[in-house]
Formats: sequence, structure tokens, C-alpha cells
Amino acid sequence: MMISFGKIKKLNLREIWSKESSDFTPWLADNIGALGESLGMELELETREASVGDFSLDLLAKDLGTGGTVIIENQLTPTDHDHLGKLLTYAAGFGASTVVWVAESIRDEHRQVLEWLNQRTDSDTQFFGVVVEVLQIDDSNPAYNFKPVIFPNEWQKSKRRVHVSSKAEAYRSFFQALIDDLRENHRFTGARVGQPQNWYAFSSGFSGIPYSAVFAQGGRARVEVYIDQGDADKNKSLFDDLFEHKETIESECQTQLQWERLEDRRASRIAIYRDGSIEDSDEELRDIHSWMIENLLTFKKVFVPKIKAGLKRLR
Repeated sequence: MMISFGKIKKLNLREIWSKESSDFTPWLADNIGALGESLGMELELETREASVGDFSLDLLAKDLGTGGTVIIENQLTPTDHDHLGKLLTYAAGFGASTVVWVAESIRDEHRQVLEWLNQRTDSDTQFFGVVVEVLQIDDSNPAYNFKPVIFPNEWQKSKRRVHVSSKAEAYRSFFQALIDDLRENHRFTGARVGQPQNWYAFSSGFSGIPYSAVFAQGGRARVEVYIDQGDADKNKSLFDDLFEHKETIESECQTQLQWERLEDRRASRIAIYRDGSIEDSDEELRDIHSWMIENLLTFKKVFVPKIKAGLKRLR
């Protein structure tokens, strides 16, 4: 049987986005989740055109897995010295833990700079160079692709990694297995690196409202929707709106939830708990792993439409 193959062609980025600031940057902001997935992170946009002195950073984001600050500078052309200078200025201005340079192509001299920075900086700082390309097969719709070409050498940095306790390593191992399972078997996340901490957060698709899996104090494990949009009034209003639909939400979750308005804090929380500690036996930790997976998937299914409707009602 003869197979007819189409011809792949690479489109000029200017054919898709005519202007960098008014076309490409807003599009990248809307697709920050896909950029994060290409880097193995859960990225959440914080703001566009964030000011640093007389300059404006294209995108300021957060790595939900670590809580670290991510700066993203983009251009529709090959990298240049002007953007390199701005990139380093923004990194210092925001105390960034992750620096991402997105461009049509990465020049050799700039590739060397980013690789040198990855070799010289500590394990908590990382630099990425990402090529964005748009492909088309014959007359099909165009498709975009983020292609990281410069990234941290984790093996090199691990030699300089600060020693952490055995308990922190246990957290890292647990959450590494959790995010691997969620990514590979449930397409829930693009995250790839577990952290030595007692929690891991995942994007819900709504800024400031992540899902989290947590080992809480008092020997309890928790899965939650954490509401922190940066404004206490907004947080409490959304919590109250969701609480009005408590009966429906709990029916769809098929369990009772803990509704924690957290009066003395800016944020609010909706959660489910069970007994569990990182110091439990391997068998018990496997059970907690399965419980967290099940409830994260349930929360995503139930809360996405409820949050969307709640935010719409509160506009």
C-alpha cells in the first residue's frame, strides 16, 4: 500500500505574530502552561510587563512546584545582546530562581552565556533557552512547539547541592513518584522534578488557585484547593461563593470536605484530610500516594467548572 506523506514546513514567526509586545507576549501568557510543560514545570502567570526600573519584563510567573519566581523574556527574532542585558537585569531585580529566554533561535554566543551561568550558579538558580517554532504540514493548521535547547545540567548542580535531611529526602522521593504518576498515567501535570518539601502544588488553570498535595502538621495528609489570588477580599468572596454550593460540590466529590475560610489569613482553603506522615511505612505511603492521586483527579473534575462559574459571578 502506498502511503502519501505530507511535507513539513517551518513558518516564519512574523507570519503568525506580527508584533512582539502586542501579539506574541499575550499569546505566550495565555499558553504559559504549555511552556511550563516543555520545561517540566507547573508555571502560573503572575503579571505581564512587570516593571524593573525603566524596563518592563515580558512575563513574571511562579513555579508552583517550588514557589520560586520565574522570569520570561521573549522575542520573535534570534537572541541579541539587548535582551541578554535585560534578562540579567530582570533576574536580579526579581530575585528569580528560574530564568527563561524564548526566541526564534539562540545565537551561539548567547548559548555559551546561558550554559556558563548554569555551570556557575547554585542549585537553586537555573537558566533556560527555548526556541519557539511553528510548523505546518501541507495546508494544515499551523502547530507551535517549544523546544528547550539550553537547560541546567542537573548532574553538575547536584554535586554542589546543599545537604538536606533524611526527612527532606523522603519528601523528595515521595513527591517525585507522585508527579511521575500524575504526568505519565493521568496527564495531570507537566512537572518532572520532586522537591525536598512537604507539599507540591499543581495548576488548576486559574491564577492563584492551585491544587496541592500536602503532609500537614499533626500526622495528617491533605489534598486541597488553595485560594490565594493576592487579595484577601477576592479570596474570601470566592470561598463564600463556593461555600454556597457546598452541598452540590460534596455530592460530586462523594465525600465531606473541610471548608477553612482562615479568618486570620489572606488565603482560604477547601480540603480533604486523612491520617498520614512521611515517616509511615512504605505500604502506608503507597496508600497515601493512591489516595492523593484519586482526590487530586476528583478535585480537578469537580472544581474547575465551579471555580470558573464563581469567578464569573463575582466580576
